[in-house]
Amino acid sequence: MNRHRVSRHTMRRNARRMRRHGVEPIAMITDDLDFAPLVIVTIARLIWRYRSELAPLTVATLTLLAGVILHTAYPDWWPIVAIATVMLAGALAFGGRWVNLSRSIERGYAAVTTAFAGAWLTAATIIGPAVAPLPAVLGIGGVVLAVPWWAHRRRRARVRVERTLAAWPDIAQTVGLAGSRVQSAMVDLWGYRLRLKLARGQTVEDAIRQMPALESALGTRRGALRIQPVPELANRADVRVIEKDPHADAITWSGPAITSVTQPVKLGLFEDGSPVRVLLLRRHGLVGGVAGAGKSGGVNVILGDLTACSDVVIWGIDLKRGMELLPWASCLDRLATTPQEAEALLADAVAVLDGRADHLARQGLRVWEPTPDAPALIILIDEYAELVEEAPGAVRHADSIARRGRAPAVTIVAATQRPSQRAMGKGAVRSQMDVRVSFRVREQRDVDLILGQGMLKAGWHAHRLDAPGKFLVSAPEHDVPRRARTYLLDDAGVQRTAERHAPHRPQLDAISVAALEAHSATHEALDGSQDGADGALRGSPRHARSDTSEDAERTLLSALENTDEAGASIGDLMRETAMGRTWVYQRLQDLARAGRVTQVARGRWRVTSRS
Repeated sequence: MNRHRVSRHTMRRNARRMRRHGVEPIAMITDDLDFAPLVIVTIARLIWRYRSELAPLTVATLTLLAGVILHTAYPDWWPIVAIATVMLAGALAFGGRWVNLSRSIERGYAAVTTAFAGAWLTAATIIGPAVAPLPAVLGIGGVVLAVPWWAHRRRRARVRVERTLAAWPDIAQTVGLAGSRVQSAMVDLWGYRLRLKLARGQTVEDAIRQMPALESALGTRRGALRIQPVPELANRADVRVIEKDPHADAITWSGPAITSVTQPVKLGLFEDGSPVRVLLLRRHGLVGGVAGAGKSGGVNVILGDLTACSDVVIWGIDLKRGMELLPWASCLDRLATTPQEAEALLADAVAVLDGRADHLARQGLRVWEPTPDAPALIILIDEYAELVEEAPGAVRHADSIARRGRAPAVTIVAATQRPSQRAMGKGAVRSQMDVRVSFRVREQRDVDLILGQGMLKAGWHAHRLDAPGKFLVSAPEHDVPRRARTYLLDDAGVQRTAERHAPHRPQLDAISVAALEAHSATHEALDGSQDGADGALRGSPRHARSDTSEDAERTLLSALENTDEAGASIGDLMRETAMGRTWVYQRLQDLARAGRVTQVARGRWRVTSRS
């Protein structure tokens, strides 16, 4: 009786050891179970567990058995084997992507392996598998072809995923998601994905709260886990493990992706390589994040797309004296760099809004449809918090635009570091921002400030973004947290893009210009003449300063004469003359027709002859 108890204790101890090594022993049905069957079943389980590593040996063994059968029973079939080998190898080489061989090197390996096995099998069918040198060829060739298989990253990742699936019940119990199970798994270029079915009563938010524990249980690096809800079912979640960061390096901007403001701008790429597209027409936008997180790069990408559109006029406000937006000056219809100019610009935007609203009401229309002759108006404000502090009067106008600008297609896109209600002016601006882009923030509470109340608890962890340019976007078409990285548009790229797009920028429509003229007349009647900085850098027809047009034209010619062979850019000429882009281009075209100036490069001009 004592010997029986010792044997049972030993078997349980061995079972525990096997479990620690990932081998699940068979259940002990009776106390009289022999040891030999247990060993056989354990070996079978080990072979099944390491079936991926043993796959080359399995293929070689099956090839050998097939050679024995064919040589013994069907020695005349060798032409069929040879033809089938050529056809299958060719199909894998040229059509392997249809069987999940996405890379050319993978298709090449599959084709070479198939050709080797088929050629050996053909020879074995003719002369026999035991005739030298066929056994040695099979052994050496099998080992050589096994090395790429053993080293392949996706194979190793797939094995790791399968073992994770086998261990999921224990992992779920450990992290507090007991009862959940994995429905499917897929290995991709950057890691793997799991479709998780949650237990009754569990939600995606429960899984999101357990993300640090899940990262530890799965053995990943910190910040490698992504959990997203499945819109169709509340008890499903997509879990993605990022083993190799697809956004480790910057993504170069390849050029504008749109030609109309009615199309969504392309901000960057998600981690799965899909583009981040956001529509800005009739939607106010907010771009937030700490200094150095990539806001300026995101604004440049937005401008790169918008300046390529022929049906949108862009106004800019940059109270850092134009440090961020001045490189785009040749593409901006107006640019305000002082508090007084900013307040005048927003007041004029309200006048445009009112004029368009009156026109829509008279015509019985509901919305302003942008065209090159009737463009939308987008006002881009850099560091909105500075505007609130230095130009409090401008906030009232911005608030009016935020509340009423949708139908007349007058839109605000604001960038700021920490958009609290106080920093946004305690008006309707922040609450009306339908598009939210959050780069890295320093504190968790800033996530809700930028993206909206409750977004942090829902998994929008902008405080975990670990590189400049990475962001989260919340918009009607993006309602789940997905990390993305914006394109890199450097200073040289900005200059080239601005010069390429400047000649094709549209002007304000006649209805908006008439509204500005009426607003100007009313303002002058109340406050006297309009001069100084308040009259500079205004949209047509209020771009003109107090100087006469003749003085401005003389200044333009002087600037063109004093430039070098490379010519003067449109932005330089605007600064020299203090006139607007439209005026500068009209005078340049007039002078070019008269043969007095010439365009030496895109966006660069000089006088035709030099003394």
